[in-house]
Amino acid sequence: MDYPTNNHNSEKGDHNFNRFNNHKPSEHHKHPDHKPNDHGLNEHRPNEHRPEDHKTHGPHPPKKDHFPKIDNSPDSLRIKNPWKIAAIVLGVITIALLYMMYSGTSPLASSTTGEEAGEIIIDYLNSRTGGGVTYISNTDLGFLYEITVSYNSQNIPVFITKDGKYFVQIALPITEEGPPSEPPTNNQQQPIQVSEDDDAVEGQADAPITIIEFSDYECPFCEKFYTETLPLLRTNYIETGKVKLIFRDYPLNNIHPNAQKAAEAAECAGQQNKYFEMHDKLFENQQALSIDNLKQYAKDLNLNQQAFDSCLDDGTMAEEVNKDLAEGISYGISRTPGFFINGRPIEGAQPFEAFETIIKEELEKI
Repeated sequence: MDYPTNNHNSEKGDHNFNRFNNHKPSEHHKHPDHKPNDHGLNEHRPNEHRPEDHKTHGPHPPKKDHFPKIDNSPDSLRIKNPWKIAAIVLGVITIALLYMMYSGTSPLASSTTGEEAGEIIIDYLNSRTGGGVTYISNTDLGFLYEITVSYNSQNIPVFITKDGKYFVQIALPITEEGPPSEPPTNNQQQPIQVSEDDDAVEGQADAPITIIEFSDYECPFCEKFYTETLPLLRTNYIETGKVKLIFRDYPLNNIHPNAQKAAEAAECAGQQNKYFEMHDKLFENQQALSIDNLKQYAKDLNLNQQAFDSCLDDGTMAEEVNKDLAEGISYGISRTPGFFINGRPIEGAQPFEAFETIIKEELEKI
């Protein structure tokens, strides 16, 4: 807030300052059109406190006092009946606070603008992905900002609280049946029991370390894991018999319109024992996941085309995909990809080193 300053550069200001100090201007300083006025001590406001105010001077011309009485002693300036002044000040402050509260202009309501929130989320996402995320736009949702970002030529909506402190990957609406059940919070150091279901397994069935992945074929961060981390896991741990990978579906249908059918396509290919062949095909062609594309990939993999098309068109595997999604929510998955390494949770497109650290710790327990 800008506060008023004691600026004495104006002619009127200089004049009042001289009168207050009982100092008469010399003749050559007088303006020919200037007339004496009645500005004196009582017109000097108490909040314009200056060291010179404590000096004693000669008497001033008597005048009618329209202001609170001032004790012009050398020690202090005291306003008589200060409680009345304090009550007025508090009343003004209360009115101002009420106005800000009900008008939505309170500084506590939002500490960031939409543009600032966009910058915060872009910095955060780029730190997690290694770069390539750019800002598109923002929308004020009242309690959150929806920030649209671009990554790998895809526009992706993400969410951030208005104080700029919390990133929300997905905002789930509350239905008429009531709010969704709150996912359990997992202690990062405490393993939990996660079902392998009957989902596809890559690696030896008796491998001592089990990684269960919940993923979305249209999620750019899942594609980042597939491109950068999975090849190293395959070479160092899966192909050496130390780790097995179980892939479970977690399609974010409200922001990834092709994710559901892509997941079903992989399950349909799995019925012909080519789940991970389709899995790889989908991530390598993430920007082309239409129904026609999915059927073409089945042809490329030499699947029984009629059986695959029927499975995909009839939604044969939709229930299986939805079951994975529901169980992922129950395990507290809050972003994709999400992983459990022998029950120990790890979220996001983490680098290979993050996985290797936990794998080595688990291997030491054997």
